Amino acid sequence: MAGDRLSALDVAFLCLESRTSPMHMGAVVTFRATEPVRADRIAALLAERAARLPRLRRRVRQGWPLGGASWVEDADVDPAEHVDTHRLTARYDPDPLATHASRWLARPLDLAKPLWRARVVTGLPDGSFAVLVKLHHALIDGAGAVETVLGLLDEVPAARRAGAARGRPAPSRSPVDALRAEAAEAVSRITESAGIAGSVLKATRPYPVSPIAATGSASRRLGFARVDLADVRRIRGVRGGTTNDVVLAILAGALREWLLNRGQRPDAGPLRVLVPVSLRGREADRAGGNVLSGYLCDLPVHLDDPVDRLDAVRAAMLRNKQAGPARGAGALPVLANRVPPGVHRVATRLAGHAAPLLFDTVVTNVPVPSVPLALDGAVVRDVYPFVPLAPHHAVGIAVACYRNIIHIGLQADGVAVADIGSLGDAVTKSTAALLRAVEYCPADPAGSPRPVVPGGKRSGGSATQRRPEKVTSLQR
Repeated sequence: MAGDRLSALDVAFLCLESRTSPMHMGAVVTFRATEPVRADRIAALLAERAARLPRLRRRVRQGWPLGGASWVEDADVDPAEHVDTHRLTARYDPDPLATHASRWLARPLDLAKPLWRARVVTGLPDGSFAVLVKLHHALIDGAGAVETVLGLLDEVPAARRAGAARGRPAPSRSPVDALRAEAAEAVSRITESAGIAGSVLKATRPYPVSPIAATGSASRRLGFARVDLADVRRIRGVRGGTTNDVVLAILAGALREWLLNRGQRPDAGPLRVLVPVSLRGREADRAGGNVLSGYLCDLPVHLDDPVDRLDAVRAAMLRNKQAGPARGAGALPVLANRVPPGVHRVATRLAGHAAPLLFDTVVTNVPVPSVPLALDGAVVRDVYPFVPLAPHHAVGIAVACYRNIIHIGLQADGVAVADIGSLGDAVTKSTAALLRAVEYCPADPAGSPRPVVPGGKRSGGSATQRRPEKVTSLQR
């Protein structure tokens, strides 16, 4: 892989990097230990496996063309220098793992070295241990990060076979057919780029816009939330839609309560979220660490009724899917990948500060395989992913479904958000409210949601008439 050029989008993530906006993704993975944990043994095992992954031996070299960069293999890199250990000692912290991980994840990566770090954390109350990982977004996107982390865990043959299948070469074409295809693709890319740029301009909102914008600080707070997959399936079984639709509706309810708890009124309108969409498997060109597009979706935090929120999310995501991942303002990553790297060096930092004009937060879904995962025989228990905060964003949300639990990683600006735990609690309450509501408000016979009328209530009855008196809480 030595000498591989960074794509324009990869360069853009490097250009967005700053002390207050480090552009690395993160994960907190906990393991159920059946015997005393030797942190040094786990760290040595991670370093040994990292040495086998070419991607983790590369660093960035600035070069030509102007503003461009390439990956070069660092022959002197010692993966053991990228893996360390820590034992928790805080006795009175309500969540010592989250507190420690917040400080660790807040520290930027050294851009002169391979862009990753890992830490083994012991001293958890139940004798289990955790592995913290951070990978720069210039190195890889969320889907690629999962493949990389799988390489650090005990072997998963099914997952590795799937990765090998995705890497099969495309059928060969004649020179004439290849030239025609390239010309058609060039015209298509120009047309798409113009459409995306126009959509971005139309979607830009006047300043100030976001009720959850932040001035930006280097401090971070992490929160963990869990949702039972069986509850999400029950909701889908009654109202339809996808698992992602239900999760977005749950998050809409959680953000609504969180805003109210912060003394803010969510009635002014929805919160707009950027939902990244992986294009891996859709595109033959696999160059670059990121193969991304995105959707913009309005989370209806202004609606009081949980079912109304779910119906609104379903409708919004259906419109996005019908338009496709390469259209609309949400396809900003596609547009960024078509801008010369030199332009990113000049304009990307400024454009990043304008992110709140386009969207309020990011909600990304990280694809974790459903097979049992382990490290040195210790079984994976929880997988919490974390998405980097864009400049002036107070909160970023990442979702991963592992086995029967949907894990939600919440990352917040530590100065702007004093208590990220309240948002995690709101996720649990929002799930319970939506689960209860759908049991008393089944879908129409045709399977389509009923229209929402002004005021947040559907035609055909009020939300209050459908609600029982008692709310049953979910197991965390």
